[in-house]
Amino acid sequence: MSGSRDRIRIAGVRATGFHGVFEHEKRDGQPFEVDVTLWVDLGRAGRTDDLSNTVNYGEVAADVVRRIEGEAFDLIERLAFVIAEDALARPLVEAVEVTVHKPEAPVGVTFGDVTVSVKRDRGVPVVIALGANLGDAAGALGASVAELAETSGFRVVAVSDLVETEPVGGPEQPAYLNAVLLGTWDGAPADLLRALHTIEARHGRTREVHWGARVLDLDLVQFGTPGTSAEVLLTDPALVLPHPRARERAFVLAPWAAVDPHAQARIGERYSDPIVPVAALLAGLEAAARGGVRPGPLWPWQSGSEALPW
Repeated sequence: MSGSRDRIRIAGVRATGFHGVFEHEKRDGQPFEVDVTLWVDLGRAGRTDDLSNTVNYGEVAADVVRRIEGEAFDLIERLAFVIAEDALARPLVEAVEVTVHKPEAPVGVTFGDVTVSVKRDRGVPVVIALGANLGDAAGALGASVAELAETSGFRVVAVSDLVETEPVGGPEQPAYLNAVLLGTWDGAPADLLRALHTIEARHGRTREVHWGARVLDLDLVQFGTPGTSAEVLLTDPALVLPHPRARERAFVLAPWAAVDPHAQARIGERYSDPIVPVAALLAGLEAAARGGVRPGPLWPWQSGSEALPW
Protein backbone atom coordinates (compact mmCIF):
# COMPACT_ATOMS: atom_id res chain seq x y z
CA MET A 1 0.00 0.00 0.00
CA SER A 2 2.80 2.42 0.85
CA GLY A 3 6.55 2.44 0.43
CA SER A 4 7.11 3.08 4.13
CA ARG A 5 7.05 0.24 6.66
CA ASP A 6 6.63 2.68 9.55
CA ARG A 7 3.18 3.24 11.01
CA ILE A 8 1.38 5.33 13.61
CA ARG A 9 -1.85 3.80 14.89
CA ILE A 10 -4.52 5.67 16.86
CA ALA A 11 -7.18 3.26 18.11
CA GLY A 12 -10.55 3.84 19.72
CA VAL A 13 -11.16 7.56 19.22
CA ARG A 14 -14.70 7.99 20.59
CA ALA A 15 -17.35 10.69 20.20
CA THR A 16 -21.07 11.08 19.65
CA GLY A 17 -22.25 11.75 16.12
CA PHE A 18 -25.47 12.01 14.15
CA HIS A 19 -24.66 9.87 11.12
CA GLY A 20 -27.25 7.52 9.63
CA VAL A 21 -30.13 7.28 7.21
CA PHE A 22 -32.87 7.21 9.86
CA GLU A 23 -34.46 10.30 11.37
CA HIS A 24 -33.87 9.16 14.95
CA GLU A 25 -30.14 8.70 14.24
CA LYS A 26 -29.81 12.29 13.08
CA ARG A 27 -31.99 13.52 15.96
CA ASP A 28 -30.68 11.53 18.93
CA GLY A 29 -27.15 10.67 17.88
CA GLN A 30 -25.14 7.64 18.94
CA PRO A 31 -21.54 6.68 19.81
CA PHE A 32 -18.94 6.18 17.12
CA GLU A 33 -15.41 4.85 17.44
CA VAL A 34 -12.62 5.32 14.90
CA ASP A 35 -9.23 3.65 14.38
CA VAL A 36 -6.64 5.39 12.20
CA THR A 37 -3.39 3.89 10.88
CA LEU A 38 -0.94 6.28 9.23
CA TRP A 39 1.95 5.14 7.07
CA VAL A 40 4.78 7.64 7.68
CA ASP A 41 8.54 7.46 7.15
CA LEU A 42 9.69 7.80 10.77
CA GLY A 43 13.42 7.44 10.11
CA ARG A 44 14.17 11.15 10.34
CA ALA A 45 12.08 11.53 13.51
CA GLY A 46 13.95 8.61 15.05
CA ARG A 47 17.30 10.17 14.23
CA THR A 48 16.49 13.74 15.29
CA ASP A 49 13.91 13.36 18.09
CA ASP A 50 12.16 16.34 16.47
CA LEU A 51 8.34 16.57 16.46
CA SER A 52 8.37 18.41 13.12
CA ASN A 53 9.65 15.21 11.47
CA THR A 54 6.63 13.13 12.42
CA VAL A 55 2.84 13.43 12.55
CA ASN A 56 1.18 14.94 15.62
CA TYR A 57 -1.25 12.17 16.48
CA GLY A 58 -3.03 14.42 18.98
CA GLU A 59 -4.02 16.70 16.10
CA VAL A 60 -5.11 13.71 14.02
CA ALA A 61 -7.31 12.48 16.87
CA ALA A 62 -8.82 15.96 17.23
CA ASP A 63 -9.61 15.95 13.50
CA VAL A 64 -11.40 12.62 13.94
CA VAL A 65 -13.55 13.94 16.80
CA ARG A 66 -14.37 17.06 14.78
CA ARG A 67 -15.58 14.89 11.91
CA ILE A 68 -17.62 12.58 14.14
CA GLU A 69 -19.32 15.49 15.88
CA GLY A 70 -19.60 17.63 12.74
CA GLU A 71 -21.66 17.42 9.57
CA ALA A 72 -24.12 14.51 9.68
CA PHE A 73 -23.69 11.95 6.89
CA ASP A 74 -26.10 9.23 5.85
CA LEU A 75 -23.29 6.69 5.46
CA ILE A 76 -20.36 5.84 7.69
CA GLU A 77 -18.53 5.12 4.43
CA ARG A 78 -18.60 8.87 3.85
CA LEU A 79 -17.40 9.56 7.39
CA ALA A 80 -14.47 7.18 6.92
CA PHE A 81 -13.63 8.81 3.57
CA VAL A 82 -13.44 12.39 4.90
CA ILE A 83 -11.35 11.29 7.89
CA ALA A 84 -8.93 9.60 5.49
CA GLU A 85 -8.79 12.73 3.31
CA ASP A 86 -7.99 14.86 6.37
CA ALA A 87 -5.11 12.56 7.26
CA LEU A 88 -3.71 12.51 3.72
CA ALA A 89 -3.67 16.32 3.72
CA ARG A 90 -0.88 16.17 6.32
CA PRO A 91 2.48 16.52 4.50
CA LEU A 92 4.30 13.44 5.88
CA VAL A 93 1.44 10.95 5.59
CA GLU A 94 2.01 8.53 2.70
CA ALA A 95 -1.12 6.40 3.21
CA VAL A 96 -3.93 5.91 5.69
CA GLU A 97 -6.39 3.25 6.80
CA VAL A 98 -9.53 4.36 8.66
CA THR A 99 -12.01 2.05 10.39
CA VAL A 100 -15.29 3.51 11.66
CA HIS A 101 -17.19 1.50 14.29
CA LYS A 102 -20.94 1.98 14.73
CA PRO A 103 -21.74 -0.32 17.68
CA GLU A 104 -25.36 0.85 18.08
CA ALA A 105 -26.32 0.71 14.41
CA PRO A 106 -30.02 -0.12 13.83
CA VAL A 107 -29.35 -3.54 12.30
CA GLY A 108 -32.44 -5.33 13.62
CA VAL A 109 -30.63 -8.40 14.97
CA THR A 110 -28.25 -9.09 17.85
CA PHE A 111 -24.69 -8.14 16.83
CA GLY A 112 -21.43 -7.00 18.32
CA ASP A 113 -20.31 -4.20 16.02
CA VAL A 114 -20.57 -2.73 12.51
CA THR A 115 -17.39 -1.40 10.92
CA VAL A 116 -16.41 0.19 7.62
CA SER A 117 -12.75 0.44 6.62
CA VAL A 118 -11.19 2.50 3.85
CA LYS A 119 -7.58 2.61 2.66
CA ARG A 120 -6.16 5.53 0.73
CA ASP A 121 -2.70 6.27 -0.67
CA ARG A 122 -1.49 9.78 -1.21
CA GLY A 123 -0.06 8.73 -4.54
CA VAL A 124 3.24 9.89 -6.01
CA PRO A 125 3.74 13.67 -6.23
CA VAL A 126 3.89 14.85 -9.84
CA VAL A 127 4.47 18.18 -11.57
CA ILE A 128 2.66 18.97 -14.83
CA ALA A 129 3.28 22.02 -17.03
CA LEU A 130 0.23 23.38 -18.86
CA GLY A 131 0.29 25.60 -21.93
CA ALA A 132 -1.89 26.79 -24.82
CA ASN A 133 -1.83 29.58 -27.41
CA LEU A 134 -4.62 28.83 -29.88
CA GLY A 135 -8.33 29.49 -29.60
CA ASP A 136 -9.74 29.90 -26.09
CA ALA A 137 -6.44 29.13 -24.37
CA ALA A 138 -7.65 30.00 -20.87
CA GLY A 139 -10.77 27.90 -21.35
CA ALA A 140 -8.78 24.90 -22.59
CA LEU A 141 -6.38 25.12 -19.66
CA GLY A 142 -9.21 25.41 -17.14
CA ALA A 143 -10.99 22.45 -18.71
CA SER A 144 -7.81 20.37 -18.59
CA VAL A 145 -7.49 21.00 -14.84
CA ALA A 146 -11.08 19.83 -14.34
CA GLU A 147 -10.51 16.75 -16.53
CA LEU A 148 -7.36 15.83 -14.60
CA ALA A 149 -9.30 16.19 -11.35
CA GLU A 150 -11.83 13.68 -12.72
CA THR A 151 -9.17 11.21 -13.90
CA SER A 152 -9.18 8.02 -11.83
CA GLY A 153 -6.01 7.76 -9.75
CA PHE A 154 -5.17 11.46 -10.07
CA ARG A 155 -5.54 14.11 -7.37
CA VAL A 156 -5.03 17.82 -7.98
CA VAL A 157 -3.12 19.41 -5.08
CA ALA A 158 -2.53 22.97 -6.32
CA VAL A 159 -2.48 25.01 -9.52
CA SER A 160 -0.37 28.12 -10.13
CA ASP A 161 -1.72 31.39 -11.43
CA LEU A 162 -1.82 31.73 -15.21
CA VAL A 163 1.14 33.52 -16.78
CA GLU A 164 1.53 34.89 -20.30
CA THR A 165 4.80 34.05 -22.05
CA GLU A 166 6.51 34.54 -25.36
CA PRO A 167 6.99 31.41 -27.54
CA VAL A 168 10.38 29.66 -27.33
CA GLY A 169 11.57 28.20 -30.63
CA GLY A 170 9.42 27.06 -33.52
CA PRO A 171 7.59 29.19 -36.11
CA GLU A 172 6.08 32.60 -35.49
CA GLN A 173 3.03 32.17 -33.26
CA PRO A 174 0.91 33.91 -30.60
CA ALA A 175 1.92 34.32 -26.96
CA TYR A 176 1.19 31.42 -24.63
CA LEU A 177 -0.75 31.06 -21.44
CA ASN A 178 1.10 28.75 -19.04
CA ALA A 179 0.64 27.29 -15.57
CA VAL A 180 2.01 24.51 -13.39
CA LEU A 181 -0.16 21.93 -11.68
CA LEU A 182 0.93 19.91 -8.63
CA GLY A 183 -0.83 16.61 -8.14
CA THR A 184 -0.50 13.00 -7.08
CA TRP A 185 -0.83 9.87 -9.21
CA ASP A 186 -1.55 6.30 -8.15
CA GLY A 187 -0.18 4.56 -11.27
CA ALA A 188 2.90 4.29 -13.48
CA PRO A 189 4.43 7.29 -15.30
CA ALA A 190 3.51 5.84 -18.71
CA ASP A 191 -0.13 5.57 -17.65
CA LEU A 192 -0.17 9.21 -16.57
CA LEU A 193 1.42 10.24 -19.87
CA ARG A 194 -1.34 8.41 -21.74
CA ALA A 195 -3.96 10.19 -19.62
CA LEU A 196 -2.37 13.57 -20.46
CA HIS A 197 -2.29 12.74 -24.18
CA THR A 198 -5.94 11.67 -24.03
CA ILE A 199 -6.93 15.05 -22.59
CA GLU A 200 -4.83 16.86 -25.21
CA ALA A 201 -6.46 14.87 -28.03
CA ARG A 202 -9.91 15.64 -26.64
CA HIS A 203 -9.12 19.31 -27.20
CA GLY A 204 -7.84 18.76 -30.73
CA ARG A 205 -4.09 18.70 -30.05
CA THR A 206 -1.93 17.49 -32.95
CA ARG A 207 1.85 17.10 -33.19
CA GLU A 208 2.59 17.97 -36.82
CA VAL A 209 4.92 20.96 -36.21
CA HIS A 210 7.79 20.73 -33.72
CA TRP A 211 7.41 23.50 -31.12
CA GLY A 212 4.45 24.80 -33.10
CA ALA A 213 1.33 26.55 -31.81
CA ARG A 214 -1.08 24.30 -29.93
CA VAL A 215 -4.55 24.27 -28.44
CA LEU A 216 -3.29 22.43 -25.36
CA ASP A 217 0.05 21.14 -24.10
CA LEU A 218 0.35 19.00 -20.95
CA ASP A 219 3.93 18.02 -20.08
CA LEU A 220 4.90 15.65 -17.29
CA VAL A 221 7.83 17.53 -15.74
CA GLN A 222 8.65 15.51 -12.61
CA PHE A 223 7.48 12.19 -11.16
CA GLY A 224 8.13 11.74 -7.45
CA THR A 225 9.88 14.10 -5.04
CA PRO A 226 13.62 14.26 -5.84
CA GLY A 227 15.70 12.28 -3.38
CA THR A 228 12.86 10.01 -2.22
CA SER A 229 12.17 6.39 -3.04
CA ALA A 230 9.19 7.41 -5.19
CA GLU A 231 11.29 9.48 -7.60
CA VAL A 232 11.37 8.05 -11.14
CA LEU A 233 14.08 8.87 -13.69
CA LEU A 234 13.59 7.71 -17.28
CA THR A 235 15.49 8.04 -20.55
CA ASP A 236 12.92 6.25 -22.70
CA PRO A 237 12.41 8.04 -26.05
CA ALA A 238 8.69 8.15 -25.30
CA LEU A 239 9.15 9.73 -21.88
CA VAL A 240 12.20 11.39 -20.33
CA LEU A 241 12.04 12.17 -16.61
CA PRO A 242 12.67 14.72 -15.33
CA HIS A 243 11.62 16.75 -18.38
CA PRO A 244 14.96 17.59 -20.03
CA ARG A 245 14.14 21.23 -20.92
CA ALA A 246 11.94 22.29 -18.01
CA ARG A 247 14.94 23.51 -16.04
CA GLU A 248 15.73 25.97 -18.84
CA ARG A 249 12.22 27.35 -19.33
CA ALA A 250 11.07 30.39 -17.38
CA PHE A 251 7.47 29.63 -18.36
CA VAL A 252 7.76 26.42 -16.32
CA LEU A 253 10.06 27.56 -13.51
CA ALA A 254 8.26 30.84 -12.70
CA PRO A 255 4.77 29.39 -12.05
CA TRP A 256 6.32 26.30 -10.43
CA ALA A 257 8.33 28.38 -7.94
CA ALA A 258 5.27 30.55 -7.30
CA VAL A 259 2.91 27.67 -6.49
CA ASP A 260 5.58 25.82 -4.44
CA PRO A 261 8.38 28.11 -3.16
CA HIS A 262 10.20 25.08 -1.68
CA ALA A 263 10.11 22.99 -4.87
CA GLN A 264 13.27 21.19 -5.93
CA ALA A 265 14.30 19.64 -9.24
CA ARG A 266 16.96 17.10 -10.15
CA ILE A 267 19.34 18.37 -12.80
CA GLY A 268 20.00 15.31 -14.93
CA GLU A 269 18.78 11.79 -15.52
CA ARG A 270 20.88 9.97 -12.92
CA TYR A 271 20.20 9.57 -9.22
CA SER A 272 23.70 10.93 -8.54
CA ASP A 273 22.92 14.21 -10.32
CA PRO A 274 22.35 17.29 -8.14
CA ILE A 275 19.02 18.44 -6.73
CA VAL A 276 18.52 22.21 -6.96
CA PRO A 277 15.77 24.56 -5.70
CA VAL A 278 13.48 25.59 -8.54
CA ALA A 279 13.69 29.21 -7.36
CA ALA A 280 17.49 29.06 -7.81
CA LEU A 281 17.10 27.68 -11.33
CA LEU A 282 14.75 30.54 -12.16
CA ALA A 283 17.13 33.11 -10.69
CA GLY A 284 19.94 31.66 -12.78
CA LEU A 285 18.17 32.32 -16.08
CA GLU A 286 18.98 35.44 -18.06
CA ALA A 287 16.91 38.48 -17.13
CA ALA A 288 15.36 38.54 -20.60
CA ALA A 289 14.03 35.01 -20.13
CA ARG A 290 12.54 35.86 -16.73
CA GLY A 291 11.10 39.07 -18.13
CA GLY A 292 9.29 37.11 -20.82
CA VAL A 293 6.91 35.79 -18.15
CA ARG A 294 4.16 38.19 -17.13
CA PRO A 295 0.87 37.85 -15.23
CA GLY A 296 -1.93 36.26 -17.21
CA PRO A 297 -5.70 36.37 -16.81
CA LEU A 298 -7.48 35.02 -13.76
CA TRP A 299 -8.67 31.44 -13.69
CA PRO A 300 -12.49 31.22 -13.71
CA TRP A 301 -12.45 30.08 -10.08
CA GLN A 302 -10.31 33.06 -9.07
CA SER A 303 -12.84 35.50 -10.52
CA GLY A 304 -15.70 33.76 -8.74
CA SER A 305 -17.43 32.70 -11.96
CA GLU A 306 -16.79 29.00 -11.29
CA ALA A 307 -16.14 26.74 -8.32
CA LEU A 308 -12.77 25.08 -7.82
CA PRO A 309 -12.63 22.10 -10.21
CA TRP A 310 -10.97 19.86 -7.63
